[in-house]
Amino acid sequence: MAAISMRLPVARKALVPSAPRGGEKHLVAPGDTITTDTGYMRGHGTYVEEEKLIASVAGVVERVNKLVCVQALKSRYNGEVGDIVVGRITEVQQKRWKVETNSRLDSVLLLSSMNLPGGELRRRSAEDELAMRDYLQEGDLISAEVQSIFSDGALSLHTRSLKYGKLGQGVLVQVSPSLVKRQKTHFHNLPCGASVILGNNGFIWIYPTPEQKEEEAGGFTTNLEPVPLSDREVISRLRNCIVALVTQRLMLFDTSILYCYEASLPHQIKDILKPEVMEEIVLETRQRLLDLEG
Repeated sequence: MAAISMRLPVARKALVPSAPRGGEKHLVAPGDTITTDTGYMRGHGTYVEEEKLIASVAGVVERVNKLVCVQALKSRYNGEVGDIVVGRITEVQQKRWKVETNSRLDSVLLLSSMNLPGGELRRRSAEDELAMRDYLQEGDLISAEVQSIFSDGALSLHTRSLKYGKLGQGVLVQVSPSLVKRQKTHFHNLPCGASVILGNNGFIWIYPTPEQKEEEAGGFTTNLEPVPLSDREVISRLRNCIVALVTQRLMLFDTSILYCYEASLPHQIKDILKPEVMEEIVLETRQRLLDLEG
């Protein structure tokens, strides 16, 4: 008979949000007046009515000099050239794949925008087109970079570097794109024994750190060997830590994930998702990040 875990109701303390520097940022709902100063420029998520700047979406007010915009708390991914994304193949078409990347429209990966297995750089032939499903098929997960943006807003991807390509064993976590911090690199080998790809589109891939790089694979040879229990436990703990950080609206980057992982070590993996444990480890993570900045 399986054991059942039960928690008695307790009064929980309301979390006091830490005030942002300068007190410039604040949350607004649609229809809230942001400012009555006519010297500001209207940005995304705002409109002007009766000489007032009003929010059109729920989110955080951001000011850059005289430009005021509202960053929506929950929205589809708006891609930028150079972004790292994790996506799932949804359709194989003529000379292209359609990829779900959490944006308004499916992204496109052209046959000419990828390295073929073996890293060959040559013109694509009819044989390559016929073998497209051998490289990538529906349901496959890939990492890629945004190469350009079409006129309708759809993203054009490429996998021309060996660090991009088909993803093998691992766990996918979907979060809000607004919680993924932009950094110079979004591929991180964490010292705890696992690696993460923090997609700008809010798709996060957690996988065992590879022992050696398959240079000749061209990013399409996936390791399907069974993953040891110790690695699966690390991946499961990282996944639950990311869920905890997202629930408490803390930005995701390599340092915050690692601090949260270390704070969670005294607890069992399944207990991390309990509200009181989640609150405790995220508060410790936030404090360590503040100490690091100070």
